[in-house]
Amino acid sequence: MGLRDLAATKAATTGQNGTETTGPELNVIMVGGGGAMFGSTEGPWNLSARLEHRLGPRLKVQGVIDPDPSRALAALEKKKTSLVKDSYEGTEVYPTIAVFAEAIKEGKVKTPDAAFVASPPVWRGSLEPGRDLEIQLIEAFPKIHIFLEKPVATAVPWDKSVSDAKTIADRLAKHPGFVSIGYCLRYAKAALEMKKILKENNLRVMSTMARYISAYELSPKSAWWDVTKLQGPIVEQATHICDLSRHFGGDVIPETISANALEAYEEPASNLSKISFDETEVPLKHRIPRATAACWKYKSGAVGTVVHALVLHGVDYAVELEVYADGYQLILQDPFGIPSLSIRKPGSDIPEVIQLTGDDPYQTEVDAFIDAIDGNGASRILCDYADAAKTYEMTWYIRNSAEESSRRLREMNGVTLPEPTAEELAFDAWSK
Repeated sequence: MGLRDLAATKAATTGQNGTETTGPELNVIMVGGGGAMFGSTEGPWNLSARLEHRLGPRLKVQGVIDPDPSRALAALEKKKTSLVKDSYEGTEVYPTIAVFAEAIKEGKVKTPDAAFVASPPVWRGSLEPGRDLEIQLIEAFPKIHIFLEKPVATAVPWDKSVSDAKTIADRLAKHPGFVSIGYCLRYAKAALEMKKILKENNLRVMSTMARYISAYELSPKSAWWDVTKLQGPIVEQATHICDLSRHFGGDVIPETISANALEAYEEPASNLSKISFDETEVPLKHRIPRATAACWKYKSGAVGTVVHALVLHGVDYAVELEVYADGYQLILQDPFGIPSLSIRKPGSDIPEVIQLTGDDPYQTEVDAFIDAIDGNGASRILCDYADAAKTYEMTWYIRNSAEESSRRLREMNGVTLPEPTAEELAFDAWSK
């Protein structure tokens, strides 16, 4: 088959559109002091590193917001003895937005131009006091630009949570600052090239087929494995590939979504040999599904499917999206590892494979956000809050459909799951 290489490396001094990073200082606050903000062994995410790469000496971190300061303080200690120490000079950790705002009034720190949010979604995306981070930000800083990691929320009851997210989207649509949601796969070079091919050839998407297969052994937090804490892998993790499916197929008709899951209690098929903690600490009824398959219909008439599973060992995930249109097969492959794009088009049955070495969609999404702030084009922001809220709603419909299917099968087969004991319910999964 045909094979060509498109190097995707970017110079450290340029953004997505080639603009220089020289410019005025950008005062920022970082919300969340964990792995998504400062990096971890679980994956490639590290929002602070992308900001440092793009902004260089322009980056001035006025504060880190985290009610549990230990992780943030440890990360800041390393930053302050590294090559980027000037960006973190005087940076302190604050428990809340309100406390940080008081520090501004006292003249201790500067008003932030932008907020970068990587706190757990359970603490945001809501109208409930204490979980209304977006509202707190725009009320404290009426002109602030906001970058939020996905998903927009993970809360129950699901229907209220989705409704809250849509209400917040309406508020943010009227906010004068830029708002971007970190669905990084939209910024993958393969995805951008696929969009270009579809547009140039005036094609209509007819079908999407997606898979997101996770490597699970470096996911040690027991809260992640408890569906009542982070609301399960479809809502919290498969949201990436569900969003990318929507990016190509358009809006989904939620009522058409049908899903099934391999549940944790369906042994031996569900057995996982490399879980890095004692899963018996999580009540059987609350353990996350090992695999979920779903299908749906888009409002355009096209159809879509997704498979999510927790089955791989090691570090790398297996992620793929196939998009079909008249005469065309476009396959985005391994966007987090060694990305490539397979293209079959009219005139040949043999796909051409484009290697996209060096692609970093996390960096590209940050560059697009900074470009907008610098006045170099808001159009490069590919996902706003309202769009992300639709993806959030879609993932809840998938989870709900799979759970209802599992409930019916248990009823049909006479399977009864034990209710969690008081001891199990008292277990603090967040601390493990």
